[in-house]
Amino acid sequence: MKLKMMLFTLAFIFLANVASAFTIKYYNKDSKNYTMEVKSNGSTQEVEFRSSTSGSSTIQTSASEVEINTSCGWVKVKNGAKVIIKDGCITVE
Repeated sequence: MKLKMMLFTLAFIFLANVASAFTIKYYNKDSKNYTMEVKSNGSTQEVEFRSSTSGSSTIQTSASEVEINTSCGWVKVKNGAKVIIKDGCITVE
């Protein structure tokens, strides 16, 4: 019984962490990797965008919107948004 309860608790914690992930789908047109600062809920993290590729980056936050610091200034991005990186700047589709 204790083992069953412990497994249930661990599964719940895992699902809670997965549910709080923020995903940014991106296409980096530049031939340069970028590491950009991301603000959400008062905390700061870094996210990496790989060069000349499309992909997705995940940020651990419960926010529905984050701000990304680019060479062109801060850009607000909503969860699941698709962004394009060109010349170090982000545009949201």
